[in-house]
Amino acid sequence: MAKTAADMDKEAKSRVENLTPDQVAAELAGDAVLIDVREPSEREQHGVIAGSVEAPRGMLEFWADASSPYHRPEFDPSRRIIVHCASGGRSALAADALQQMGYGNVAHLDGGLAAWKAAGQSVEGGS
Repeated sequence: MAKTAADMDKEAKSRVENLTPDQVAAELAGDAVLIDVREPSEREQHGVIAGSVEAPRGMLEFWADASSPYHRPEFDPSRRIIVHCASGGRSALAADALQQMGYGNVAHLDGGLAAWKAAGQSVEGGS
């Protein structure tokens, strides 16, 4: 039987660490890297969490793979990586993919940017 996107999201969330906005904010005060997997147009429209690294979901695995010509240094498997999107679906899938790639200290912002804003955390920009 085929899986739906909702099925895949639910399964990913059961395999990854799900963080609240307050937990993410606390980790960002340390050495954690926050990866934003939203599309550039979403970042422009809804704003960004300060210091987040832009990595659209379609390029994530290529940028995270050290053997790829597209690898970006922000993707360091020895560091804490936290992934976020708009509402938490793409980021759960992305965190799960990073774990499969050998990243051992990965989590995602459960509820995404919407939860971040609802918790009173700040964003930069947006229209």
